[in-house]
Amino acid sequence: MVQLVAVSASGAAESVTCTVVGLGPAYDRDMAAAFGEGLRRWRTFRGMSQLDLASAADVSQRHISFLETGRSKPSRDMVLHLARTLEVPSREQNVLLMSAGHPPVFPETELRRLGGVWGAIESMLDGHEPNMAVVVDRRWNVVAANEPGTRFLAWAFPVPRPWSSSPPNVMHMMFHPDGLRTAMADWECTAAALMHRLTRDVALHPTDPELAQLVEEVHRYPGIDGIEQRLRPSDTADPVLTTSYLIDGVPVSLFTMTTVVAAAHDLTLSELRIQASWPIDATSSERWNRRFG
Repeated sequence: MVQLVAVSASGAAESVTCTVVGLGPAYDRDMAAAFGEGLRRWRTFRGMSQLDLASAADVSQRHISFLETGRSKPSRDMVLHLARTLEVPSREQNVLLMSAGHPPVFPETELRRLGGVWGAIESMLDGHEPNMAVVVDRRWNVVAANEPGTRFLAWAFPVPRPWSSSPPNVMHMMFHPDGLRTAMADWECTAAALMHRLTRDVALHPTDPELAQLVEEVHRYPGIDGIEQRLRPSDTADPVLTTSYLIDGVPVSLFTMTTVVAAAHDLTLSELRIQASWPIDATSSERWNRRFG
């Protein structure tokens, strides 16, 4: 039985009760097909065959095949088990669960309500001074920065900024023609490395329309087409990103490492990235501290 609300010509709301026949089985089949498509996409993205996934997850290849074709509907535990086997990000695990007709399991907390964990992140930022540290979300928005980071952003992008996004976005900062490319000695190498990371982020979050929109926006900037082709092979495996800025007319070289919160159950927390930078040599350290430290 389904309760509907209809509005009459006079504007009064009237309650209508009706019976929907056959909704359950059809809906189950639709959900099973949606989950199967998502599972196949993630398996393909990981470069695994059905047999590879079945062996890794300790289930039969026949069952994997039935799940992908929609002939079987997975339990909540099976969805999570396969998602963990495929190393699917938490947000996309929620998507797989909902596509299979199960409620999501990973909550999303407003940033400033993370309590003691957020306090720990702020302590990390403060403890990194006089060097720069910023916190970005999965869409590369800068959501927090220590004092040197704030001073650097104010130096690089005095208000009004040349783009419309707020808060500041690392990708807009890097790729906008009036952004960081005007203050970098090695813009092409750094931009290629960041575009590689952004492309991978989109692949890891295929259901995120705002991330896909960000890619479209940065590709509208001049000089971006084919930027990834300028990436050196070593840059994709390098755990640090090296950049060289022209500050007050002299080069200052930094390397940046990314820290994430491992095994976080909350979506907001699991998707935060702390970008901490250090001067690459004594000369750069002295020049950095004199300007921003």
